[in-house]
Amino acid sequence: MAGEVTQAVEAAAHGGVDLVQVVALLAAGVIAVPIFRRLGLGSVLGYLAAGLAIGPFGLGIVHEPTAVLHAAELGVVLFLFIVGLEMEPTRLWALRKQIFGLGVLQVGLCGALLTLTGILLGFPPAVAFVAGMGFVLTSTAIVMQLLSERGEMQSPNGQKIVSILLLEDLAIVPLLAVVALLSPGDGVEADIWSRWLSIGLAAVSVVAVVFAGRYVLNPVFKLLADSRAREVMTAAALLVVLGAALVMELGGLSMAMGAFLAGVLLSTSTFKHQLEADVEPFRGLLLGLFFLAVGMSLDLNVVAANWQMVALTVAAYMLVKGVAIYFLARVLGTSNPLSIERAVLMAQGGEFAFVLYTTATAGGLLSAELNALFTATVIISMVLTPFSMMALKFLPRPQQSFDGVEQVHDLHGDVLVIGFGRFGQIASQPLIAKGHKVSIIDNNTDMIRAAGQFGMKVYYGDGTRLDILHAAGAERAAMILVCVNSKDAANRIVELVKSEFPLAKVHARAFDRGHAIQLVKLGADFQMREMFESALVFGAQTLRELGSEEDEIADIIDGVRERDRQRFAAQTVGGIQAGRDLLLSNAEDQARESGTVSGPSEPIILDGEKTKA
Repeated sequence: MAGEVTQAVEAAAHGGVDLVQVVALLAAGVIAVPIFRRLGLGSVLGYLAAGLAIGPFGLGIVHEPTAVLHAAELGVVLFLFIVGLEMEPTRLWALRKQIFGLGVLQVGLCGALLTLTGILLGFPPAVAFVAGMGFVLTSTAIVMQLLSERGEMQSPNGQKIVSILLLEDLAIVPLLAVVALLSPGDGVEADIWSRWLSIGLAAVSVVAVVFAGRYVLNPVFKLLADSRAREVMTAAALLVVLGAALVMELGGLSMAMGAFLAGVLLSTSTFKHQLEADVEPFRGLLLGLFFLAVGMSLDLNVVAANWQMVALTVAAYMLVKGVAIYFLARVLGTSNPLSIERAVLMAQGGEFAFVLYTTATAGGLLSAELNALFTATVIISMVLTPFSMMALKFLPRPQQSFDGVEQVHDLHGDVLVIGFGRFGQIASQPLIAKGHKVSIIDNNTDMIRAAGQFGMKVYYGDGTRLDILHAAGAERAAMILVCVNSKDAANRIVELVKSEFPLAKVHARAFDRGHAIQLVKLGADFQMREMFESALVFGAQTLRELGSEEDEIADIIDGVRERDRQRFAAQTVGGIQAGRDLLLSNAEDQARESGTVSGPSEPIILDGEKTKA
């Protein structure tokens, strides 16, 4: 049967463009993915199964899965670009401890244990090291896809997983250097020179991408936007992603890391959402093609000839890696359910293992047979991951109950309140008392039910999602109040609203001065630090109890409020004076907290210059 199909394919492709393989790839994904998702198996497993069916060891429609795999790796590249767009530099800096702390610990611990496992399985130490470190590099594509499908990309646990994945992607660079050192060869001086040259090229490529991202891309996109040629903007978006990937690849680094870096550099651009919309269709298509190619690359002949060793290696590596991840998560204070989930989700090998094994084979460190064996091990572990995630559904996990909770749909209030915690509850009361039609959404089901007991109608919805904002009536609202209990979520909502619903005014809850400045820069029409006014009332009452007159108290409080307004205005404008005012503000706050300032008009000495507080 397979032979007849092959002959038919060759006949159809003879003498022209081979559209048969293209149609077969598209049809396999279109047919398999909906079926697998309907069965609850997920889209990743659907793509993998479809690839296996049409590959050399299935119907034989596609003969060269390696060529497809190389082209489909662009899907991973585009996916990391979109992840980078969501990772502003400030947010990435906030995750530095997770990336270089948790990430290094996990890579180091898993690498050591997997190397030891390989030695116990009978491989030479150098081979065991390469095999183990390749398996350490988790599949970014699979994990990101599963997190995205489950809506957990922005959760704290999801952010930790993303941080670890970023570190693992960075780790491919030193690992390739180590493989070059371990590989047999001659010409030591030439090797040393080539290594220094490689380091220099890598540094130059990173500097080139950073320079272009900071100083070139925004003016270019502005020029293209003024031309109002949508197809040119789409082409430019793809050019940025693929260009950054190419520069990094020429420097000996990961294409995916180049795309991620480009995304991070453009995350604060005014064209961020346009870029995301342009790249997204290509990302989805190519990422699906990547999973198809992985399924086609599984060499069933190698598996059949070495099935005992393959089965033992897959089981041993996944078990050791999963246990190590679980142990580390528990030691660092993660709950038991989340530790199990992280261990299961990240217990497989990844696409960068193919790069490491190919390099080791080219350097003579691995034989072709061992390369095929380890590649099959990684692919099978990737295939098993969706099944492992399904098993998690049978484990008890605390979840929000949606009993008595109504999902947001087609709201028409003239005021939209996002977040109904302690801040949102108070802020909405004057509006309701005045008779405004207020729509309220929150993603805490317990809070929604509690509000319902007091006659408040609150709908369930995540304000960081554009589709939820549309359902909540954001395009019809004259005012949107962002009262969520998360800095990142507040920033995301304000940025999204000002981009998609520019006619709506946005009032946002700020947590501190720094967050308030961020909100202003994102376009918030009004912001209020959650404790500022209450602290002023508290201070006024203290003055009152100490015997001050009402007129004097009012003047003092108004003076404090005005000085704060002036300092805040200077800080949001920027420049030298903003920096001096920030230092002045910090010095004043610290002095007042320590009790060394007795009144609002006491001079503060800053950089040798007296300034009235």
